[in-house]
Amino acid sequence: MPRQIPYIIANEGCERFSFYGMRNILTPFLISTLLLFVAQEHRASEAKHVFHTFMMGVYFFPLLGGWLADRYFGKYNTIFWFSLIYCAGHACLAIFEHSVNGFYFGLFLIAFGSGGIKPLVASFVGDQFDKTNKDKAKVVFDAFYWIINFGSFFASLLMPILLQDYGPSVAFGVPGILMFIATMVLWSGKKKYVHVPPSPSDPHSFLRVVRTALMAQTFPGQGRPGLAVAVAGLVGAFAALLQTPSWGFVIAACTALVLLLACVGIGASMQLERARGIHPDIAVDGVRAVLRILIVFALVTPFWSLFDQKASTWIVQANTMSTEVNLLGWTFEVIPAQMQALNPLLVMLLIPFNNLVLFPLLSKMGLLPTALRRMTAGIAFSALAWIVVGNLQVQLDAGDSVSIAWQILPYALLTLGEVLVSATGLEFAYSQAPASMKGVIMALWYLAVTVGNLWVLIVNAGVKNEAVIAYIENSGVGVIAFQMYFFAAFALLAALAFGLYAKRYKMVDHYRA
Repeated sequence: MPRQIPYIIANEGCERFSFYGMRNILTPFLISTLLLFVAQEHRASEAKHVFHTFMMGVYFFPLLGGWLADRYFGKYNTIFWFSLIYCAGHACLAIFEHSVNGFYFGLFLIAFGSGGIKPLVASFVGDQFDKTNKDKAKVVFDAFYWIINFGSFFASLLMPILLQDYGPSVAFGVPGILMFIATMVLWSGKKKYVHVPPSPSDPHSFLRVVRTALMAQTFPGQGRPGLAVAVAGLVGAFAALLQTPSWGFVIAACTALVLLLACVGIGASMQLERARGIHPDIAVDGVRAVLRILIVFALVTPFWSLFDQKASTWIVQANTMSTEVNLLGWTFEVIPAQMQALNPLLVMLLIPFNNLVLFPLLSKMGLLPTALRRMTAGIAFSALAWIVVGNLQVQLDAGDSVSIAWQILPYALLTLGEVLVSATGLEFAYSQAPASMKGVIMALWYLAVTVGNLWVLIVNAGVKNEAVIAYIENSGVGVIAFQMYFFAAFALLAALAFGLYAKRYKMVDHYRA
């Protein structure tokens, strides 16, 4: 095992404590303190909008960080300097607890700073391995994901208490201190890391191959249907931006980006063979591999639309539940935001259980748990979680008193889905990415989370439409419960599509020689 791995693992543990500690109290803080100027009946909806907008930024800026690392600064330098921006964002949250503009600027700095961390730390872990010890990489990726949840668990338990007893400045200040410690731990291992240098300018880069494929004509007068699809995406992106006044900038900009990426990718795949001869086969095959990976990422987006709402929609639901829990004769009160501690706790239990018990057992039964099979099952389990939470909401809407302990079941199902999708996806994304594009591919993996949160904002905006509200009223369930069942059905369809595509996907190996 490479000796430098503990530095990266410790850095990630502290950074995840800071991020989840801040994130898990964000919705309660917005509802109870920062958004008091919003009418009470709209405050929870506005808090969810702010939360998911922030999450979209957190997973959008990795595109920038991944590109800067791959092209100019390398992974370590990008992680370090963006971490300092991240620390400044935490300081703003602690200082501007009563200033909307100051607090939102802090959220922006954290989202921007995370852009140099999220796409790179996992791939930086992968850089420490080569083909001689890659068998240990899966163990480290699991340990990497385990430490993320170790930090998240204690943050989820402690930060709601600090917010309740000591106020926002302390509750947001403590995560900032942990982020500074994370930065110093990373810096202290600087001389021990394997530093893979950024790739030089490449005439056969991904974007140049895509451009050639879209523009090339094998013979004069030949049609270019792929180019037409790409142009249609450009027009659609422009049309989405024109909707900014009604949709808001974040929804409009992210929709434009998704349309552009999807249509350019489809168009390039339609004409990719035209790039052969102009570019070497290895470059063309690399582009085809990336386009296939992007389809996998696109099919994962519904999972993220469900997963991230545990810190918004599920907290709003928990606020309406009975918070007194009786366990083995011991009665205690649970702060609704503390329920999120179940997620990392279950992850820490499920990762060793899956690796030591479940996966070996499935293999002996002839059901080989490949990466894509695990991810398919994970999306389906997330859908089951939302069916359960929807049933709880129906009971609440009927006026029944429901104990917050009933949320344990959907948390368990959602966490099992997370372990099968997210932990697997990190290693999948790294192993499938060509060497020159690992940072960008990891950034695109995180962009799937942005799209998942975009689905949430679109659905939340949709239920404000009078025609949609009338349809929901005729369905016999409340608006929130209807949304929950809608997201569950959305994920089940995604799991079906993902499973069908997984059968056709051919795995490759892009670890260092």
